[in-house]
Amino acid sequence: MKYELTSESKVVDGHTLYRIRATKNFSDVKIGDLGGWIEKVENLSQEGNCCWVYNDAMVFGNARVSGNAIVSDNARVSGNAIVSDNAWVYGNAIVSDNACVFGNACVFGNACVCGNAWVFDNAWVYGNACVFGNAWVCGNAWVCEGEISEGIRRENSDVISKKKVKEENKKVIAPIIIPKTISAIHWLDILEV
Repeated sequence: MKYELTSESKVVDGHTLYRIRATKNFSDVKIGDLGGWIEKVENLSQEGNCCWVYNDAMVFGNARVSGNAIVSDNARVSGNAIVSDNAWVYGNAIVSDNACVFGNACVFGNACVCGNAWVFDNAWVYGNACVFGNAWVCGNAWVCEGEISEGIRRENSDVISKKKVKEENKKVIAPIIIPKTISAIHWLDILEV
């Protein structure tokens, strides 16, 4: 075992969460270090060299953090959400419902990933972005400020729909223009789910 539940607890959304304490050294965590909050041992894997919940981050419900994933700061992972591999969820980010964040993906700031959405590969979702429905954000995509839902990219200039993906029967590449950064254009792969 690499951690234990302490007797320190708090109730969040009707769930009793317990502060965790490291029982061995791993990564930058030392024996006795306090971590974040989980509802039950099933929320945080005992495996992995880095897998940890730091600071005041919370993992509850049937959510699971595994691999070398990190949840830190004030982030919340709940519902049936999965954060795995080398993913990192931090800041005030929320990952909930049946959402999955994996690979080397990062979700941070005030971002929200929920519904059946997936964020993976080297993708970043941050700022006030919200990814929900059945949307996938992958590859080297960066999503900041806007929202992606059901395979649709919504922004002032572009709308790419699932219908177009089905008609062309291929991957659609749509530009994401990050507001407040005129010169920053990144690419988002919208995949059929």
